[in-house]
Amino acid sequence: MATTQPHSETSDQSGHDHSDHDPGDAGGHGHTHGGIFGERTELIFAIGSGVALAAGWLISLRAPGLAPLICFLIAYGLGGYFTLKEAIENLRKRQFEIDSLMLVAAAGAAALGQWAEGALLLFLFSIGHALEHFAMGRARRAIEALAKLAPERASVRRGDTVVEVPVEDLQIDDIVLVRPNERIASDGVVVAGDSSVDQAPVTGESVPVDKRPVSDPALSFERASAEHRVFAGTINGAGALDVRVARKASETTLARVVKMVAEAEAQRSPTQQFTDKFERIFVPAVLIGVGLLMLAFLVIDEPFSVSFYRAMAVLVAASPCALAISVPSAVLSGVARAGRGGVLVKGGGPLENLGTLSAMAFDKTGTLTEGKPRVTDVQPIQGVEERELLAVAVAVEALSDHPLAAAVVRDGGERLGDHTPPVAEGVNSLTGKGVQAKVSGSAAIIGKPGLFDGKDAPVMTDAVRTLAEDLEAQGRTVMVVHHGDRFLGVLGLMDTPRSAARNVIQRLRKLGIKRIVMLSGDNQTVADAVAKELGLDEARGGLMPEDKVAIIKELAAKEGKVAMVGDGVNDAPAMANATVGVAMGAAGSDVALETADVALMADDLSHLPFAVGLSRQTSWIIKQNLWVSLGMVAVLIPATLFGLKIGAAVVFHEGSTLLVVANALRLLAYRDRTA
Repeated sequence: MATTQPHSETSDQSGHDHSDHDPGDAGGHGHTHGGIFGERTELIFAIGSGVALAAGWLISLRAPGLAPLICFLIAYGLGGYFTLKEAIENLRKRQFEIDSLMLVAAAGAAALGQWAEGALLLFLFSIGHALEHFAMGRARRAIEALAKLAPERASVRRGDTVVEVPVEDLQIDDIVLVRPNERIASDGVVVAGDSSVDQAPVTGESVPVDKRPVSDPALSFERASAEHRVFAGTINGAGALDVRVARKASETTLARVVKMVAEAEAQRSPTQQFTDKFERIFVPAVLIGVGLLMLAFLVIDEPFSVSFYRAMAVLVAASPCALAISVPSAVLSGVARAGRGGVLVKGGGPLENLGTLSAMAFDKTGTLTEGKPRVTDVQPIQGVEERELLAVAVAVEALSDHPLAAAVVRDGGERLGDHTPPVAEGVNSLTGKGVQAKVSGSAAIIGKPGLFDGKDAPVMTDAVRTLAEDLEAQGRTVMVVHHGDRFLGVLGLMDTPRSAARNVIQRLRKLGIKRIVMLSGDNQTVADAVAKELGLDEARGGLMPEDKVAIIKELAAKEGKVAMVGDGVNDAPAMANATVGVAMGAAGSDVALETADVALMADDLSHLPFAVGLSRQTSWIIKQNLWVSLGMVAVLIPATLFGLKIGAAVVFHEGSTLLVVANALRLLAYRDRTA
């Protein structure tokens, strides 16, 4: 079971106890009832019970006797069939549950000669059960629809021919032809063709993602970038693609998501654990109370039949049907809605906890930021044009394989536009501090400010030093450029925040997250710069993985429940120690899917407020359902003690059950209003 506290060392990676529990058993009300009419058999039987009850009541108005009794017996049979069947199943498991209580009450009414009221009880209970199963089925079908997204057959290239094969027969490294507007059959890497792919079924992304072939056909799925990877169940656009299969049908991202969502149904949330304990105490207490009420005729001057009838009415009123279904129906609907939105929530625990968070910690690189450096500042010294500074820098760095060099070449080349930089030659690395080469016949040196100390490179002028120090104070990585006998200026590089990050932080604050911090392995200056730009409460820099774990524990002690948002790989220890671990870009990542309690399938931070908002709404609906279900029991018990009839008690009782289910199903239509 998911806990409300940071995960213990004995928990699995998702923080849940994967005990043997029937995913279809939603608090005792999730059984699938088939029969001669298929899935609708229970509903048809319930309606038949109601028709027989109405016929018996109408006949009794004109001709009381055997005829209406036969109708009432038919109503008993049709209304009690599935209730009896379920009660027997429960008794075989040594469980005495709500269905059994209803049968006892109906039998008691029959013993008193109250056949009409007993038939009414079974009719309303069975119709309530049938409609409840139908409503819960809607939530399950929203989940099961995920499994039907992948096509059944795929077109595979075999030499010069294309053959149709079942997707189950696809082998790793098969080349699958995906025609325009077709669903993609398997996770894989694009090796030929250009197109855009609608990935919403798996990642929840609102716009199609452009795909193009990899330069290295042997590149693995895990190492390929997003523009080269495709997922089973997504929809191809206008172009044809050749896709190299990376995973078998049973191991695709879609297949694993379907499996994990199904497992999530069986996870018991904190509130479900409470209601389970409550029922285990409450049901025996009701039975004892009903037994005592049947003996009331020994104390009060009244016939046994009156005491017995009152006891049966209390039995109906006190049966916690609405309570039993109130939380599972909300959790199931919330998990289903999250799955449709590209968010995998592993059960009721994370779903509830995410909605009650007070603090949230983010990894920096690749989560709040793009994960790759960009040239943010180009500062030529007086008398030097920006174009000359960039031309020399791009020419030299084009010969280097350093990540910062790639950023200079990419972004500097964009700024130069049509101006072609000169060709550099004779490149030489300078002890990890920079690089030198010849450009247009003169020596060019590019490196960190510390390189220019008079040993390997000239001493910086005051003007250059001032520019470098200003950029370093802003958290930039600084590169100084020297060409010939003069300094040209400095470049500032930074792992820039995601475009959506600031808006996401603001939306999280609207949702009630009071403290938002960033954890980073970069130096404190860089971390502070990013935090200031995004409006975070705090930034911690220079951290090792164990440091992040310590900070998460510290936040949990101070703030209560805390989430850790990361990439699911480097941040796995911190995520495991948080109340809720949230993984970014989990589609295609085995580690992220297995580690996190909540996985954002797309590499899109804007899905996080949707997940938090949905969880908040789920928690609110669970509270509403608890108030309705417990409130109805609290009102009906004294009402039946003071004379409320069984028929009226059943109407209110079953009405409250349907009300909580309908309320829970509202989650299937949840929309993020903070966007």
